[in-house]
Amino acid sequence: MTILIAGASGATGRLLLDQLLNLGHKVKIIVRSTQNISKTILENENLTVVEGSILELTDEKLVKTVNGCDAIASCLGHTPNMSGLFGQPRKLVTETTRRLCHAVKANKPSNKIKYVLMNTAGNSNRDLSEKISFGQKIVIALLCLLLPPHVDNENAADYLRVEINQNDNFIQWVVIRPDKLINESVVSEYNLYPSPIRSALFDAGKTSRINVANFMVRLIADNELWDKWQGQMPVIYNEET
Repeated sequence: MTILIAGASGATGRLLLDQLLNLGHKVKIIVRSTQNISKTILENENLTVVEGSILELTDEKLVKTVNGCDAIASCLGHTPNMSGLFGQPRKLVTETTRRLCHAVKANKPSNKIKYVLMNTAGNSNRDLSEKISFGQKIVIALLCLLLPPHVDNENAADYLRVEINQNDNFIQWVVIRPDKLINESVVSEYNLYPSPIRSALFDAGKTSRINVANFMVRLIADNELWDKWQGQMPVIYNEET
């Protein structure tokens, strides 16, 4: 398979890139810089690097890059500092999702492309009646007012859920919602749920980035697993010991 990764130089994206290449997949990445990617990975013959910002690439270049891909995985997020939280681009994830989907449609692929979006357990799936406490509703409302990244995550998921929806001719999607992200060196057992089973704000579970990457890889490669979750927003938690 050929997979395009957006956000391949980030903490989760690098893990996804490594796992896909280790399994022999062909991978394309769009990155501003390759500085955070190891030389060994960059020398892999199955890797194609496109340097630049997805939001700044021409439509023609993006359509060409997406062409031939079987799946797209987005691990993009906002850097947790003042510039990343409040600076531009405030709609990084949403606009990237929109542009990549438009590029897919422009190519009119014969088989539907899998789009996997990494999101957050703090974002509700509005296709379901997910119950959250009144306190969490208040905090989420404040986050939407004060922190642009949370709105960006919501809008990116809503773009797939509403605009692409369940019956698009060219794209199927899954939005993955990890809870509190942690760093681990190896893949461990993890559990998947259609909706959160705990409060993302007041009783957060833990999700290792390497497990998120592993679930992305499995979704892309395993059609049976894909069929189980496509068009949904599964929540992923590390299995508690």
